[in-house]
Amino acid sequence: MPLYLYLNIFTILFPLLLSFDKKVAFYKNWPYLWPAILINAALFMIWDELFTQAGIWGFNPEYLVGIYLFNLPLEEVLFFITVPYACVFIYECLNAYITKDLLQPYAKGITFVLIPVLLLLAVFNLEKLYTSITFTLLAAMLGAHYYYFNTQKLGRFYLAYLVHLVPFLLVNGVLTYLPIVWYNNSHNLNLRIVSIPAEDSMYSMLMLLLTISIYEGLKQHFAVKQYQRLAV
Repeated sequence: MPLYLYLNIFTILFPLLLSFDKKVAFYKNWPYLWPAILINAALFMIWDELFTQAGIWGFNPEYLVGIYLFNLPLEEVLFFITVPYACVFIYECLNAYITKDLLQPYAKGITFVLIPVLLLLAVFNLEKLYTSITFTLLAAMLGAHYYYFNTQKLGRFYLAYLVHLVPFLLVNGVLTYLPIVWYNNSHNLNLRIVSIPAEDSMYSMLMLLLTISIYEGLKQHFAVKQYQRLAV
């Protein structure tokens, strides 16, 4: 039963159909969204391929359609498209319907606590590759985002991240409970949110932050270009 494929369809179906909602009009942002998703997908697929080859995680063929790109199931490749799409959709819906940036006053503090905590956990768990690499990359991504955007987008990002945890727990819960995706616990902290490795929550934050950073960077770049053309 290709349950992983069904989870991908479930993940993107409603965000895709609701992309044409008049208030959000998410489809208008596709020129910035798809490059961000494709860059994110390329980087995460390389990481995924390396970790799969190293046996840090793997996939249960019982729940797959049996089509592979290198060592990655088709469903895993689709995961890096469907999940970022759905997450950025959540981000834009919150921006449209919640006008006040509720977490902006706390964004700098949250960031400056997360970065050293993540780096310390990475340093003290260097042999656990899923932990150390994920936490180091997330700390670096938080620093890079703050450098380029300051707290302009971070409050909105943190709110979207908190809201995305609801579908994250549902989808990842199914993936890890059956399991469709299995993990070598010698490379993680072996701390679980029910059946989900704790690292998955930071992995998801990294994927969402990378996608939104590129997405917002492209929007900002083309807005400046448009302003320059109008000013001439």
